Amino acid sequence: MGHDADHDLQGELEAVEADWGHAIVANDADAIGRFMTDDWLIVGEDGTTSREDFLTLVRSGDLTHESMSKITGSVRLLGDVAVLVGRGANTGHYQGQAFTSDEWITDVFVRGADGWRCAHTHLTAARDGS
Repeated sequence: MGHDADHDLQGELEAVEADWGHAIVANDADAIGRFMTDDWLIVGEDGTTSREDFLTLVRSGDLTHESMSKITGSVRLLGDVAVLVGRGANTGHYQGQAFTSDEWITDVFVRGADGWRCAHTHLTAARDGS
C-alpha cells in the first residue's frame, strides 16, 4: 500500500473512531453498538468484557463517559482487517466512581458492507512519561 493509501486509511479509521468516541461520550448505547461487531470484545486490566455486557453497563448508567480523545500511532491493513494503535484518554464514571484513564489502545477493525466495525479492543494503562 502506498503512502497516499496509508494516509487515506488512517484518516478513514480516525473518522470512524472519532464518531464512535462521540457516541461513547453521548452515552448512547445503540449508537455505540453500531461501531462494534456482534462478537466485539474489550480487554483491560480487569479481564475481558463482551459487547453486550459493555452496552448493558452504558444503558444502565453504570458506565458513563464525559470526555474521550485519541491520537493514532500506527495503522496496518491486512486485507479487510485493519489494526489501529494509539494513545487515548477519557474521563467518566463507573458505578458512581469517577475515573480518568490514559491508555495505549489497539483496535482491530473489520471492513464489511456497512464499513469499518471494531471487532476487538485492547487497553493497556500508559505509564507517566511514556
